[in-house]
Amino acid sequence: MSSIKKFVSSAFVAGALALSSSVAMAGGHGGAKDIVDTAAANEDFSTLVAAVQAAGLVETLKGDGPFTVFAPTNAAFAKLPDGTVENLLKPENKDQLVAVLTYHVLPGKVMSGDIAGKTLSPATVQGSTVDIDATSGVKIDGANVTAADIETSNGVIHVIDTVILPN
Repeated sequence: MSSIKKFVSSAFVAGALALSSSVAMAGGHGGAKDIVDTAAANEDFSTLVAAVQAAGLVETLKGDGPFTVFAPTNAAFAKLPDGTVENLLKPENKDQLVAVLTYHVLPGKVMSGDIAGKTLSPATVQGSTVDIDATSGVKIDGANVTAADIETSNGVIHVIDTVILPN
């Protein structure tokens, strides 16, 4: 059970980072900030930012990209079982945290208009595929996209309401 909590915790952190980035960019800076800086500028993504830092993914997500990040908010992380996030942030669980966080990232820049009306199963940076249903709103592995197309200098952030986990 602790490995499941650790994995879920990692996913939550990844989601929070992505959400933080998208909310910061929603201010209309036209992508002037990268994904990490966008997320760090918004307190709703503090859990995600902490997870990205603990996973050692800051430099990667500040890289050229482009990346598409499905970012869970702090509220999304709060839905996870008690202790999950804390367990994922422990140094000994770094591999699990990295897996959860990178499951929230697609290579390339995917805007909502690119997938409208479609169902897809693209590969994530983590290596597994996610199920995206954009036929009525947008869902990724059952999580709702609550804000879309937050452009950053190295990609795009889509905010989600639930942390998603690889199978």
